[in-house]
Amino acid sequence: MNRLSFKYLLKLLSITFFWLAALPVAAQDDSGLGDIVIPRQQLPLCFGFSDVSDPSALAICDALNLRENVKARELSEQWVRSEPDSPAAQFALAEVLLTVEGNMPRALFHLNRAEELTPYSSLEEAFESGNVQWHYLTISQLSYVHQLMGDQIRSLEYLEKMESIYGQDIESFRGWPLIKLKEYDAARASAYKVLETEDSVRARARAWNTICAADLASLAPIESNNACDRAIAEDESAANQSNSSDTVYLTNASEVALSLLEIDQAEDYLNRATRFLNPDSVADPWIYRLYLTLNQGRFDEARSALDRMLLWRQQQEPLVSAMNRAEHFLVSASFLLIAGYGEDAAKLSQTALNQPDRNGSYSADDAQKDAYAALINMHANRAQLEIEKEQGISLGWSELPSHQLRLFDLRLQAWRAERRAASLFASFDTLQNRVRPYAPLDVHIPEWLEPELVAIIGTGIMNQILDQALANGVFQLNDGYYHAYKTEIHAQEGNIDELVRSATTALAKLPDQEILLRARVSARLAQAYWQKGEAEEAHAQFIQAISQDPSVIRRLQTSLPAELRTDGTALAQRVSDLLSKSPRFATSDNGLVLNITAAPELSICLSSRSGEALSCYTSAASESESMEWNAAELVKGFHTNAFGLGFEISQAQRAMLLGSSVILSSQIGPNAQRNREAFLRP
Repeated sequence: MNRLSFKYLLKLLSITFFWLAALPVAAQDDSGLGDIVIPRQQLPLCFGFSDVSDPSALAICDALNLRENVKARELSEQWVRSEPDSPAAQFALAEVLLTVEGNMPRALFHLNRAEELTPYSSLEEAFESGNVQWHYLTISQLSYVHQLMGDQIRSLEYLEKMESIYGQDIESFRGWPLIKLKEYDAARASAYKVLETEDSVRARARAWNTICAADLASLAPIESNNACDRAIAEDESAANQSNSSDTVYLTNASEVALSLLEIDQAEDYLNRATRFLNPDSVADPWIYRLYLTLNQGRFDEARSALDRMLLWRQQQEPLVSAMNRAEHFLVSASFLLIAGYGEDAAKLSQTALNQPDRNGSYSADDAQKDAYAALINMHANRAQLEIEKEQGISLGWSELPSHQLRLFDLRLQAWRAERRAASLFASFDTLQNRVRPYAPLDVHIPEWLEPELVAIIGTGIMNQILDQALANGVFQLNDGYYHAYKTEIHAQEGNIDELVRSATTALAKLPDQEILLRARVSARLAQAYWQKGEAEEAHAQFIQAISQDPSVIRRLQTSLPAELRTDGTALAQRVSDLLSKSPRFATSDNGLVLNITAAPELSICLSSRSGEALSCYTSAASESESMEWNAAELVKGFHTNAFGLGFEISQAQRAMLLGSSVILSSQIGPNAQRNREAFLRP
């Protein structure tokens, strides 16, 4: 999804009033020391102004500048309690709630109160009241908060109020709310107006960013990413002047490159963005690097991107954390799902569903985010269901009732998430844009996950949508994605011969980088070959699938045909008995081979018919435990190893993905500096 560079609005919209400007001094012939004019010391800005004189406001600003955020909150609350009818006090508390805690609803409450206390309709009224600064700040921040909370019409209304009362040129800020309202022609016209009249490089960067987003509204791919490149160039020019850069323009350009299937170019933009640590920007490039490297089966790099993403998140301003929180949760859930941590993926995606959306700086809307979260949540609950089934094969009779209850709960959670996703994806236009590879104005749903829509929406509707999308040019850059969807449709309908044709075409045409999607198609093709009795072809595709994506068999809730071989010992035979009950294997004399040995170490090794090892797991037998216990532990460890990524992610690390209080995270002090240094270390 495209995103808006909307750094602290007061810095962008501020006009400075110099009530106490120094009088000009006439030149004199005397050059004595007594005639030297000492310039007035420049005071630090307070809420964007240099002339705020209220002691309470200055004390709060001092606390904010020193990052004494708890003190700033206490001072602002005391001010409101002592002067509830002061617009300055109401604005100050709103500012602390917004920037320190990211608490937009409460900030909006106090901004509304400040507006009630400053009901001015002209500049003259504002001046005469003595509250002109607070009125200006309140109106500008109301536009910002409404934009972040998704009320773009109100945001535009406050921008127009700024223009009518203060003569502020707000044209460069109109583009993004218009994009959110899907008024693409109006947004483009507004942006070109800015380019014709503005010299400010920041304003021009925002204008090119708006054009970049508007150009992507068409279902057919755009011809180039020139507009995004121009936005980057303007931002780099501004960065040279102010020593600050915004990762938004680079991540947006990456998104455009992805929509053109220029996958390597997209990664290059992201690599450039990761050179900056930009806590004011909503665009964390490590989110998108994790997304890309996971899609491509580069699991070690994906794990590294996950760690870097968490470091970046610790550095973010609390307001920014509230804005891109869902993105962090959902890409983390995707990684955990692939890594074999279905339960944690379900928790993260459910949290993303439950928490309020703050998507005003993204082109995707709240429903799209919720649809993605529901889709991940459904898939995660189903993956965890399969994990529980795998672990249940060694349970005793006394443990089965609670185990069955757990399975029922997971099925129920998956079904509820599926129904929610189905309702959110119900629009024909939404689905038609959704099947577009790397749909640029939508939330990022991984390409390997999107075929799940077939089972949710139904094969008939999806067939109609795909054929219409194909006719509209959605797949003109690469119709391998179309055939990947068709493969899933034929799998759901049981059309084996059609599945083989579609899957073969998809594998021939899909980009080489689409490793996880290709693994899914290979798994479906392997199942079809096996049902047709073509064992050799099935083996080749099964091996291809699990070598690219070890968890794909589990996530598709299917099994590998396997011949069980033991060394003849009682322990190995017990392990064989347990594996024969596993939902991941269907015993067959002509399948892949599971070799089970008890000496010198306990070992299970999955291999091809020719003896090529695919996944092996060994452990030492515990002499203090029973044979049953040793067999169960070996089988459990093998399933974890064979159908996951082999990453050990501690419970503490997984808990970190849910994040911590934004108040606490804003006061990590020396730790933040150490993390910043570690992040930027080459």
